[in-house]
This record gives sequence, C-alpha cells and structure tokens, in this order.
Amino acid sequence: MSASLKSGMPGNRDAFAAYLCDETALDVLRPVVIELGWPPEKCNKGGLRNAIQSLSVSASPNILMVDLSESGDPLNDINALAEVCEPGTVVIAIGQVNDVRLYRDLLASGIHDYLLKPLSANALRDALTQAQAVFMAPRGGEEEGVKHHVSTAVIGTRGGVGASTLVTSLAWVFSTEKRMPTALLDLDVHFGTGALTLDLEPGRGLTDAIDNPSRIDGLFIERAMIRANDNLAILSAEAPVNQPLMTDGAAFMQLQEEFKHQFEMTVLDMPRNMMINFPQLLTDVNVIVLAAEMSLASARDTIRILSWLKTNAPHSQVVVVANKVQPGAGEISRPDFEASIERKIDVIIPFDQKAATNAAKLGKTFVDANGSAKASAAIKQLAARVIGASEEDEGDAAAGKKSLLGSLDLKGLLAKKKSAPVAEPAE
Repeated sequence: MSASLKSGMPGNRDAFAAYLCDETALDVLRPVVIELGWPPEKCNKGGLRNAIQSLSVSASPNILMVDLSESGDPLNDINALAEVCEPGTVVIAIGQVNDVRLYRDLLASGIHDYLLKPLSANALRDALTQAQAVFMAPRGGEEEGVKHHVSTAVIGTRGGVGASTLVTSLAWVFSTEKRMPTALLDLDVHFGTGALTLDLEPGRGLTDAIDNPSRIDGLFIERAMIRANDNLAILSAEAPVNQPLMTDGAAFMQLQEEFKHQFEMTVLDMPRNMMINFPQLLTDVNVIVLAAEMSLASARDTIRILSWLKTNAPHSQVVVVANKVQPGAGEISRPDFEASIERKIDVIIPFDQKAATNAAKLGKTFVDANGSAKASAAIKQLAARVIGASEEDEGDAAAGKKSLLGSLDLKGLLAKKKSAPVAEPAE
C-alpha cells in the first residue's frame, strides 16, 4: 500500500481532506488547515467509514486525514480505504489507541503517520507539513534515473507450437536463475494457460483491468497479480467464452507501463490475433521470440509475421525459435525452412513428450520440472539470448548518443591515407 499510495502524480485533485469523528478534534484542525492555505470546509464530520464512502464516488485528495476512533478493526478498514484511494495519496491516521504494535502495523500498511488524541495544533502542523513534503517528493526512481527494463513478447506462428510453454519457462528462468523480478502477462484472455501451467488460480485481475483501465496503478498490480515465487508474478484470466473481448488495448498498455516501475522483466504471451488487433502493444517490447515448428504452414506464417514485424515493430530484436523439433520427422528440413524465411533459426528446441507430461503432472514449468533435459538446456540458451539481445539493443542506443568524431576510426583513416591508392580486388 505504501509504494502505491506514494507513487502517483499530483493530478487535478483537492490538496487536503479530513474525516474526523468529533467536533473537538475538528476545532483544533480547522485553524491549522486555514494556516496552510486549505479550505476549512474540507474538514468533514465522520471517521474512516465515511471517508471510504465519500472517496468511492469522488477523487481522493493529495493528503487525507482519517479518524480510526470508531473503527473496530483498523487494519482491515485501512485496506478498504486503499481500495478507493487513488495512487499518490498520503494518508495520516488519527486514533485513541496508544499501541506500538498497531502503530507499526499501520505504517507497514502504507499510512504516513499516526497521531494520538487529544490532538495539538503543533503535532497537526508538523504532520501535515511532512505529508506535503512526501507528496511533492520525486517519484521513486526519478532521482536515480530510470532502471533498465526488458520487455519480451513470445508469439507462436501457429497454435500448438508451444509458445505458452516457452513463456512460462522463460519467466521461470528469468525470475529464479537470473534473479530478475519478472511479470508474466498472458494476453490470451479466454484460454490462457499461464496460471494453469503453474497450478495457480488466475483470479479476476486481468478482466478487472480490462473493464476498468483507469484503476490500474501500483496498488492494483500488487493486489491483482498472482505470485508464483518471490520474483515472479502472473496476470492471467479465464474469461467466460460467451463474453467477447471488448477493449481498445488501453488496459494492456497501462499494465505494461506499470510493470516498468515494479519489475525488471516483462514476458508477454501474445496470441497472433492480439498482435494484429493491438499492434501498439509491441511499442515498448525489446525482444520478440517467434516460435515456429518445422511445417509448411508454420514456414508460411513465419514469413508473414516477420514481414509484419519489420513494418510494425522495427525497433524490436526478433529471435526465431524452432520448437518441438524431431530429427527427420519435420515436413521441412532446417535448410529449406531457413531458405524460405530468408534468415537463420536462432534456437532449436528438441521435442520431448515425456518431459512435457512430467511438467504437466507436477504443475511446474517445463524447465523447472526437467532441469537436465536437452530441451530445458535449449530454453535456457534462449533466455540468455533474450537478455543478450536486450543488452545489445541498449548498447546500440547508447552508441547512437556518442559524437560523430567518437564513432570514426581515425587510425584506420590515417593508415589508408599513407597507403597507396590501389583498389582491392572484389571478393
């Protein structure tokens, strides 16, 4: 709650609002509020529950003061308040219970400060001044510069090529072996298997995000995503099949933006129809893993998707993966496949039905369940390739910022000047 409440931007909201239970406390508060330049009518009668009711139908202020005196379960009520508070709100609680444990629990839940009754003008003034400073402080990470974030999309050329298996395995490798805080976003809203592969319930997080894109913030991400391990969180869905996907893609864009602030890696399971309908989803994707099989139809679709990516995602590095490869069993040989798509296959992953069955029975990712399998080694090679491609992309961007003189090979130019102007034979 704390990270979420303090991570938003100011926006066009009221500077302050208070919900206090008794007139005595309000009489002490109003002069301080006037002194700070805020309207005294924002000091409302009523405690935490009144605040929750009011904020559920109106924008929350920059600084919010709530009275817990009439609350039977302050911590649960504070969680209910978090549901209606917009990101960036700094909350000060007031109460009658002088308990260190309660104080610590409230601070841990995201409250900025906790003041005891009876209130004093000096204590209120100090608390509100500090709250202003916290609210106006730079958003986390702004002072240190933006942390490098890698976004990877996995797209299957056809259904059944194993793209979703690659997604979950890559996410597992990034989060456990590479120790990268990782978000897995399964964009197959009706039939996604991201959560199922890890033996998890998908929850309603993704469908809620699609229905209410404006509510997506740090707190929403924290509550909606399902934890698979300490470094891996999943956002998936099993939307009713009788409900078509009604979205312009804004929710997915907002989710990706929030992931940048909370994770080092985002892995997107992107069905082909989502790629076509919402090409803007690839705007910030660094690496695209294109999963194919050694078949005529897959070769045709690989050609078409590569052409589409060249136009719609020219900034992304594409890694072509041949998955479920059985020697001598493919419709097309590797040389013929590569000749038809006019580029090399980057990674070959062998077919291993026994290992896939074992992973399904254990409710684990393919790599987690089959650490010593050849296919797992190939997937880990793919993970390293993705990270390497993203670092190469970052290096190219940095190189583009160097001066023109810095990019010239002066030694080479001087050497050419000294040598005789003899034309080199064509190779």
